[in-house]
Amino acid sequence: MTLEPLLRADRAVQIHAATVIPAFFIGTWQILLSRKGARAHRAIGYVYLALMTITAIAALFIHAVMPKSPFFGLSPIHIFVPLTLFGVASALYGAWTHNLRAHRSAMIGTYIGGLLIAGSLAFMPGRIMHTVVFG
Repeated sequence: MTLEPLLRADRAVQIHAATVIPAFFIGTWQILLSRKGARAHRAIGYVYLALMTITAIAALFIHAVMPKSPFFGLSPIHIFVPLTLFGVASALYGAWTHNLRAHRSAMIGTYIGGLLIAGSLAFMPGRIMHTVVFG
C-alpha cells in the first residue's frame, strides 16, 4: 500500500478521498452501532452528511474516467453525485420532520449507493484506489 498516487493526484481527488474515507467509517458506525436518536448520533450525523456533500461536489471535478466526455468530462459514475446529494437532502428532511422511515431509507440508500457501490468502483484496476491499495 502506498499513498503516493493520492499525493500526486489532482486537488479534487485528494479532497474526495479525504472526505469519503472518514465518511465511510462514520457511516458504518452510525448505521450499525450508534444509538439512534441520541444527541451524539445527531451530531455525528451532521458531520457525516457534510462529508458526503463535500465528497459528492468534489467528484464533479474529477474527470479521469472519461476526460473527453461530451458531458463536460462526466462519466457514468457521476450519476452517484445527484443521487448522493438527493439522499443527503432527503435524510435531513426526514430527520427534521421526524419521518424516521424516510430518514432511515435515505441514509441507507446514500451509504449503499454513495459509499459501497461507488466506492467499490474506485478499487477496480486502473483506478487510483486500486493503485493505492494493491500497487
